[in-house]
Amino acid sequence: MRTRLRTLRVGERTCTWLATIGQVAGDGVDVHRCIRVRVWGAGKNGRALEADLLSKAMSVGWTPAATDGSYPAAADVRRLVEHALTLGWDPAAVGGTFRLTEDHGLELPGFLITDRVRDPRAPDPTARVIRAFETAASELDRH
Repeated sequence: MRTRLRTLRVGERTCTWLATIGQVAGDGVDVHRCIRVRVWGAGKNGRALEADLLSKAMSVGWTPAATDGSYPAAADVRRLVEHALTLGWDPAAVGGTFRLTEDHGLELPGFLITDRVRDPRAPDPTARVIRAFETAASELDRH
């Protein structure tokens, strides 16, 4: 598969980003789509921004990842960049990676940030997806 770098503008900054599709296991037998997003805001030697996005899609079957077609849009990546900048990400710093984690509290319309890819003890992705789905459903019921 070919790697495709994309670009977007955030303020005066041009960012290059890459999204890699993968999956993350829940505590049971379920597997969810997870997309690792890496963003460079000052060239390939600058400090990269990285976030593992857990799809909120409620696909059918034991392995939701098999039927999930979720993929971040440029607007999602822009929100990641803006949030990271407010947290102190310095894209011009040489080397290293700035990681957005669950503790940063950012939620995108179709994704949650997950730590489960790097830490098997992180909260169960299935429970988090179900909770997000129920929250969205209750919001719709109120309106």
